[in-house]
Amino acid sequence: MPYETITVTPISPVIGAEISGIDLRQPLGNQAFAEIHRALLEHLVIFFRDQDIDWEQHKAFGRRFGALHIHPTAPAPEGHPEILVIHADENSKTIAGENWHSDVSCDAEPPMGSILHLHQVPSPGGDTMFANMYAAYDALSDAMKSLLDGLHARHESRHVHLGRLGNKGRMRDGTDAYPESVHPVVRTHPETGRKALYVNENFTTRIEEMKSAESRALLEFLYRHVETPEFHCRFHWRPKSIAFWDNRCAQHRALWDYFPQTRHGYRVTVAGTRPH
Repeated sequence: MPYETITVTPISPVIGAEISGIDLRQPLGNQAFAEIHRALLEHLVIFFRDQDIDWEQHKAFGRRFGALHIHPTAPAPEGHPEILVIHADENSKTIAGENWHSDVSCDAEPPMGSILHLHQVPSPGGDTMFANMYAAYDALSDAMKSLLDGLHARHESRHVHLGRLGNKGRMRDGTDAYPESVHPVVRTHPETGRKALYVNENFTTRIEEMKSAESRALLEFLYRHVETPEFHCRFHWRPKSIAFWDNRCAQHRALWDYFPQTRHGYRVTVAGTRPH
């Protein structure tokens, strides 16, 4: 089916496409929304260039796809709890997203999608890599698929949000409340019906049905499997670019190869449902 209101240009054979012909400062009509939604489902992550949107327009775009998710620990600008600030500069000791991950998979209902708008970008550096978790699952042997399909994994956040990023105090769910949840190792996408690998190096800590040594060995294999280059695309940011990714079937990793330069922007996250 051809796209009528937007132009969709894939940036790799397996994941990622750039969208043109749309101004996200304007309210999104039903046809444009349907086509952007279809592009997201087909390509897992979509990119927009030269989008000079403000916070309200950013949130309005996100709300076309669902209610907005509130991050459990990261501080937000006053009066804008839906906005997540993404910032790194010469004073940063670490950055968010350095490991392969699906956003906030520690939540009981992890986000459906994330929409990142960068205002200031380093040159060169600061790219984001994305990985197709359908492809990661499909590439496994039938024997490995059969094993994984019946397993569940625990996703925790304390070691990330407190231990590495230092977020503490009053959180979304209370004082120093760091979410953790158990999800299937393989989830079925609620819209496409396709199976996707759903463990990640950032939040997943163990496989519930296994002994510790077995869990560590299997998770280590899966983490290295996610790193397979044939599952990936790499996005080079420019100021005012937007990336919108589907957390249900894609992982991403932010590259911190630009220290001490500054990388700054804002993320809106669309709420999701419990993985099945």
